[in-house]
Amino acid sequence: MNIENILITTTEPKSIFLEILFKYFKSKKFYKNKKKIILIGNLSLIIKQAIQFKLKKKLNLISDITEAKKKVINVINIKLDNTNKIFSRDFSKYISNSFDRSLAILKKNKKTVLINGPINKKEYLKKKHLGITEYLAHRTNSKSSVMLIYNKKISVSPLTTHLPIRRVAGNVTKIKIIKNVKIINNFYIKYLNSKPKIAVLGLNPHCETTDKISEEKKEIIPAINNLKKNGISVNGPFSTDTFFIKKNIDKYDVVIGMYHDQVLTPLKTIFNFNAINITIGLPFIRVSPDHGPNLEMYGKNQSDPASIFCAMEFFNKIK
Repeated sequence: MNIENILITTTEPKSIFLEILFKYFKSKKFYKNKKKIILIGNLSLIIKQAIQFKLKKKLNLISDITEAKKKVINVINIKLDNTNKIFSRDFSKYISNSFDRSLAILKKNKKTVLINGPINKKEYLKKKHLGITEYLAHRTNSKSSVMLIYNKKISVSPLTTHLPIRRVAGNVTKIKIIKNVKIINNFYIKYLNSKPKIAVLGLNPHCETTDKISEEKKEIIPAINNLKKNGISVNGPFSTDTFFIKKNIDKYDVVIGMYHDQVLTPLKTIFNFNAINITIGLPFIRVSPDHGPNLEMYGKNQSDPASIFCAMEFFNKIK
């Protein structure tokens, strides 16, 4: 895939996302980026924060992606009625309009990828979807979206995403494990030109249970055996409490967990914000920084921009 354009939907107005974006734009790496970068967001808000964070770069206002230029900050303006009331709450219409414009562009331009800024999911999704991964899968009629939290050292993927813990066990199935692992394996081969070594974690402590039903024996181990027969480099199930030590991290490329915090907590502990959230299985590659809006840090110019640097490095790496 020869990427030509990186669309960046700024989404949540009250967020640290523009701050970390500007830190990237101020860096030397921005000038080395050979892709056209297009911000989808409110021009007035972008200008205000550019002044606040001393971004001394000209913005190129465009109406269509064909007008975009390299090594400049291209902006497609999205109307925001209450730019002067940024601390008011519901920006659902603005975020939806930003996604609408982005998805329309992505549909017509196949050599384009998407970065979306963090979103207050509770306010925007209103419990209609588990997360933005599922929201974008719904918007694009994608049946097999997979969340991959990517770091060049080791990546993780939760089998179930933002699902309440009480519902996790019932959603750990042989079919879902096989499907997700195959999608991730194909992604690595297609875009990263490598066949990944994949570890699968168990669900229960030490992969054991005194219950009559063991998810490891019933669902996880049969899935692993099936995947091995299909030529995929996969091992497990491993107990989570001892898996994330250096010996294992050096041995594997991807870790499949059964639920969200089982794999995201150790990854963020090890790498902080040096990771990105990739949605695999959409008609395009979608990435978001591995952090939320972080309202407590809003406007303080103290946020770590590692995740956006990781995203740009990833897009420069993929084939």
